[in-house]
Amino acid sequence: MSDLGLFFAILGAALAALVAGAGSAKGVGMAGQAAAGVVTDQPDMFGRVLILQLLPGTQGIYGLLIAFVAMNNLGIIGGQPANISLLKGLAYLGACLPMAIVGYISAINQAKAAVASIALVSKRPDQFGKSMLFPAMVETYAIFALLISILAISGVGAIQ
Repeated sequence: MSDLGLFFAILGAALAALVAGAGSAKGVGMAGQAAAGVVTDQPDMFGRVLILQLLPGTQGIYGLLIAFVAMNNLGIIGGQPANISLLKGLAYLGACLPMAIVGYISAINQAKAAVASIALVSKRPDQFGKSMLFPAMVETYAIFALLISILAISGVGAIQ
């Protein structure tokens, strides 16, 4: 049973990194397409649109962070993997899911806001500061998922 528990715990860590990372890859790609269109006609806008393009990439970073935290708690990083029960392994899986699911969804929606902001800043470069707020509001929910996953992983790690 301990092998199955470890399997589910590692599955949770992997899903946090993979699913949030997939959302970020899709989101950065969407925003990159919009940014490239702007830079074609306005090369001087490169720095501004690049910043907006990068915003949907943070969810992938958060997912990777959750994976590292979970694997560290499991003793996989720099140690011997812990023997954990099936129930505890499933709890780790559940603890990683908020970052996986919310990370994916928020990255895609942040990309949509970033694409709109790229369009805004291409027409009104003086509105760059305001244009950053729209995708940044979506980021809030990715941060909430990051926090709940960290707290949940810590809680699972404390269970005897």
